Amino acid sequence: MLQYIAFYKPYGVLSQFTAEGGHEGLGGFDLPSGVYAAGRLDHDSEGLLLLTNDGKLIKKLLDPDFAHPRSYLAQLDGDVTEQALERLRQGVKIKGYQTKPCLAEKIAEPPDLPERIPPIRFRKNIPTSWIKLTLTEGKNRQVRHMTAAVGFPTLRLIRVSIGKLTLSGMRPGRWIKIEKRDIL
Repeated sequence: MLQYIAFYKPYGVLSQFTAEGGHEGLGGFDLPSGVYAAGRLDHDSEGLLLLTNDGKLIKKLLDPDFAHPRSYLAQLDGDVTEQALERLRQGVKIKGYQTKPCLAEKIAEPPDLPERIPPIRFRKNIPTSWIKLTLTEGKNRQVRHMTAAVGFPTLRLIRVSIGKLTLSGMRPGRWIKIEKRDIL
């Protein structure tokens, strides 16, 4: 029987079942057996992780030709400029690779998110800003490399959607069973 799980991966947790390098794995979250992450989030990123035993879906989601949308909220070091957002929208060169155009917008008010444990560093004299990025590709640490390339390093990164599936109503460390139709 095919299973589909939406998991809100907390900060500091790996996108694999085995703990490694001092970081907790998915094994401590009572997830159903036989499911695997369809993609990944680095240990210092949070948010939506899809787990399934549907190998065809995993292959499709990891195929760059499929180009499904993934949205992220990123808290940036500094007050992001419209010029930086426009560069993100057009695509930037990171590690010798030109990223594809994406959607990028500044969020006026900080999003209503659970506190991160541990919290990001606070610097009294340096503002932060939030943006929403929607990408159709997924290179290693792509959002972090993109925001750094335009002069605004990422302090906190949360994936909030994969296709139609969103984090709405979920809490870090929790998971729910979903249907395939909820994703694409």
